Amino acid sequence: MFYRECGNLKDSYASDMAIFPIPLDRWGVGVMLILAFIVIPFAASDYWLSSIMIPFYCFSLAALGLNFLTGYAGQVSIGHAAFMAVGAYSSLILYSRYGIPLIPSVLGGGVVAAAVGAVFGIPSLRLKGFYLAVSTLAAQFIIEWVLTHWKWVSGGVFGTIDTPALRIFGFEINTATEKYFLVLCFLVPLVVMGKNLVRGHLGRSWMAIRDMDVAAEIIGISLFRDKVTAFAVSSFYAGVAGSLVTMTYYGAANIEEFNLILSFHLLGMIIIGGMGTVLGSFFGAGFMVLLPILINQTMLTFMQRVPSDLRANSEAIVFGALIVLFLIVEPYGMARLWQTVKDKLRLWPFPY
Repeated sequence: MFYRECGNLKDSYASDMAIFPIPLDRWGVGVMLILAFIVIPFAASDYWLSSIMIPFYCFSLAALGLNFLTGYAGQVSIGHAAFMAVGAYSSLILYSRYGIPLIPSVLGGGVVAAAVGAVFGIPSLRLKGFYLAVSTLAAQFIIEWVLTHWKWVSGGVFGTIDTPALRIFGFEINTATEKYFLVLCFLVPLVVMGKNLVRGHLGRSWMAIRDMDVAAEIIGISLFRDKVTAFAVSSFYAGVAGSLVTMTYYGAANIEEFNLILSFHLLGMIIIGGMGTVLGSFFGAGFMVLLPILINQTMLTFMQRVPSDLRANSEAIVFGALIVLFLIVEPYGMARLWQTVKDKLRLWPFPY
């Protein structure tokens, strides 16, 4: 009864286009913001903030970018981690070498990543499906080679750029709580912008291309423009996520942190969380961040009974099994399960 509209009370276009039309949804978002900004930073330990919440937010942002490209626009990508690397290296170069302030440096890393992503998105006009996936795989290898062998960027093979002291308006950011707030203040505006983006004209064009690109072109949608835009927007989010995770979690830009395995993990996040949904990116990232901790703790409990080779590969086994399970049981992921629960609440206790 409490999760239901009572009549059609929308009297303006603004109320009709609201992101959260049901009051309980708005209250739920408000509670989550209170938890994120007030409760978690002061109640959680430094370990939880620096090792769990910060990577969770960063990977959620990267998964959201991949969701724009794969979930909404239907363009398969398995080289998303490479665009995170571009953003990480670019932001550190802007910040440490050229003295650009921290916030513009992070956004600048996203812009550079967007430009690189747009270049690699050009073949999407002629390639689809498996062939497009192979082209994005080529982007992963090309970007890795450039970042490791171009001395101006990283100093040479397997070059690493250390993160200098982070400062905003002269104030140094060095504690786990301060880094947590830095990531959160980037995350919230980008998520709101992304949510409105997929609800607007561009998002509807992406979904039309995903469903049937030939029909989308017939009704006047520019395939080249919107596909390249999808790659650019996706890469921008990946670049910002790569910048934040490098500056607040890794502590240095190293191409080994943005390898092909991370690209597959990001793809697994949106499959498990739910493709074509903003919320699914958070579900999938939380699942991927928390599950290894649960597996490791379980393996420590049964260390004497579980063979060593099984313990070493337990994470990969569980991840693969869960991806297959979700593809079979619920292809739309955890976000679809949550949507089903909300639909049931809107009808409860009546069966109609």
